[in-house]
Amino acid sequence: MPEAIIEPDLPIIDPHHHLWDRRPVMHLIPPPVHPFEHISYRKGHYLLDQLLEDTGSGHNITATVYLECRSMYRADGPNELKPVGETEFVNGVAAMAASGLYGRTLACAGIVSTAELLLGAEVGRVLDAHARAGGSRFKGIRRSTSYDADPNVLGPLNRNPAGVMMEPKFREGFAELGKRGLSFDAWFLEPQLPELIDLARQFPDTPIVLDHVGTPLGYASYGGKLTERFGVWRENIRTLAKSTNVHVKLGGLAMPFCNFPSMLSDKRAPSEQLAKEWGPYVETCIEAFGAKRCMFESNFPVDEVSCDYPTLWNALKVIAKGASKDEKHELFFGTANRFYRLGL
Repeated sequence: MPEAIIEPDLPIIDPHHHLWDRRPVMHLIPPPVHPFEHISYRKGHYLLDQLLEDTGSGHNITATVYLECRSMYRADGPNELKPVGETEFVNGVAAMAASGLYGRTLACAGIVSTAELLLGAEVGRVLDAHARAGGSRFKGIRRSTSYDADPNVLGPLNRNPAGVMMEPKFREGFAELGKRGLSFDAWFLEPQLPELIDLARQFPDTPIVLDHVGTPLGYASYGGKLTERFGVWRENIRTLAKSTNVHVKLGGLAMPFCNFPSMLSDKRAPSEQLAKEWGPYVETCIEAFGAKRCMFESNFPVDEVSCDYPTLWNALKVIAKGASKDEKHELFFGTANRFYRLGL
């Protein structure tokens, strides 16, 4: 039986979700081996209809922010400009939602795309192409730098060498974001937190948001080590929080990388169990950054491997039950609204 919705009137901006259609290539995707690959099978497509089914499932989702996921790239043209197709696609979805024909949720009110920062200063023309395609909805980019020496940790997402954020060309390209008033979403794995600490110090005026609380690891060679590594993660989070240009997204803990008991469990975990598993990470971030620099996220449909959309938001509300009214407003709405310049 579905859980009752907690605080159904609380306004929420979901600042992190994806859209994709993998049905045309499903026959090319091998059977799941890594837990992350189950996402392709459980959600072969996740488009506006599926997003609105989730955002309309009981919580008061007023708006969303789209995060790049290699979706709908251009088929032709220079490789560095192919990701602009994703912005074109999402801006069209956002226009559909803004028409009012599909309900009250402003889906994709903000768009975070991607660009290859290793192009150095040349990435500026890619950023400008995104801005033309996305207009005022285009807010910034995410360039994943996730890496681990154990390739089994990332599985199908094992695409980067070590130390990408430390490369001079990466930082030359990163400087182009600040020139345009754009933000940066940082996704990588917990042992890489020191790299972001260094980057944030070098670019103190560029808005940065850490995705998924830094992706703690409890899978593959890190199996059973979540508790052991918690102290290292916490100290890095506290150090990162000293850079006031950095914000943090509270979520993504349902992913396989953490490997909590709720992940891919036969019986779906209730919100109370999820809150118990995720709570120490969320609470540590709020303590370090403060509510005004923290935002709850869904990371859907990726986090669907552990729970459905209404249960996820219930779990986050359970974690936040001791927060004041003003703190809840920031965590669920205000921080995301400011960081992504949504004007809501």
